Amino acid sequence: MRVKVLVLGADGFIGRHIAFALRDAGHEVIASARRVERLQAMGFRTLRADLTDPASHAPGFWAEVQDCALVNAAGLLTGNEQAFAAVHDHALRAVLAAVAGPCLHVSAVGIEADTPFARWRRVSEQVALAAGAMVLRPGLVMAETSYGGTSALRGFAALPFVTPVVGTGAQPFNPIHAADLAVVIAGMLAELQPGVWEIGGPEVLTQSELATGLRRWLGLRPVPVWRVPGALARLVGRVGDALRLGPISTTALRQLEQGVQTDPAPLLARLTVRPRGFTAFQFARPAGTQDLWQARLYLLKPLIRLTLAMMWLVSAGLGLFLPGSAFLPHLPALPEGLALTMARAGGLADLALGVALLRDWRPVLVARAQITLVLAYTAGLSLLAPALWLDPFGGLLKNLPVLALLLVHLALVEER
Repeated sequence: MRVKVLVLGADGFIGRHIAFALRDAGHEVIASARRVERLQAMGFRTLRADLTDPASHAPGFWAEVQDCALVNAAGLLTGNEQAFAAVHDHALRAVLAAVAGPCLHVSAVGIEADTPFARWRRVSEQVALAAGAMVLRPGLVMAETSYGGTSALRGFAALPFVTPVVGTGAQPFNPIHAADLAVVIAGMLAELQPGVWEIGGPEVLTQSELATGLRRWLGLRPVPVWRVPGALARLVGRVGDALRLGPISTTALRQLEQGVQTDPAPLLARLTVRPRGFTAFQFARPAGTQDLWQARLYLLKPLIRLTLAMMWLVSAGLGLFLPGSAFLPHLPALPEGLALTMARAGGLADLALGVALLRDWRPVLVARAQITLVLAYTAGLSLLAPALWLDPFGGLLKNLPVLALLLVHLALVEER
């Protein structure tokens, strides 16, 4: 039976797989996300919705999709309390009140912890259940592509000398492929399954087996497994939270420390779908060059950002605090006062970029601003002091590899 389905969070890793699977099954999909341009390019009918915007917290906002079924794959891993409340409570209440068809809310296992992620996931489950929606708790979701935690797992597996695991490495996981998860969701929409359900794959692996399996799939030679003590992992997680290092966070590392295993048997007893195990889907295709590059670059991405932040902050300190006389040997054509003013202005610009990088604020905008400023510095100094190109310590010549690094940084900023 053809169903009209609204998919919230359709631009996310799981949401995209759900939207494609439902469309492939013949359903009419309305893909909703904050940014819908790519979904439109993939042929979906879309509904632009920023769930943190109070406008989306009124049922009237969703009037055009009131005849739809709902799959809610929207959710935050990190954020402030206001954003969590908006996405996991206010917007969810509004859309559940508006739609008339069956509703399925995608949650997560392991949400008993005392973290904002877990607490607000529990809130969203209660909101969904109170509205009569089904709640599905997937375990570790993997696919040909990766995002967030699965990208981090690939990155750890691709490290050159050791494969790190959190704690003993014996924690259990039963991953499910995102396409299989989407088929399960389609089956649940076709036959209402009230209540809270778990889903995962049939194959249970330890964290060490999962990590070494990913490394083997990438075609890399075996290396020793490094069992990172839980206390050290938690410290790294706190640093990741402070520096906004994405899946290198308290929440993600705690999940690795505890394991992510689900009990899919009760749900699968009601469905004809049979998800594949990790070995079956991971080794169904060879890893390509893009997989190896992505795995190796994933952990370099935050290192590049922090290195650039340090460069701009040190440059800011020099520009803001060195005396004017320090700049005169390099800018002999300028009066000392003008040279000092230019140095102070450049120092302020450098400081703004360094702080923005540390906070990972508006990454695309900041990446482009860095490239623009380096080009401006290079052009200006080439006119005022062309001899700097011949400086024995590099001078302006160093700007060329800096520009190349900035282009790499810009290319890595967007993950989906």
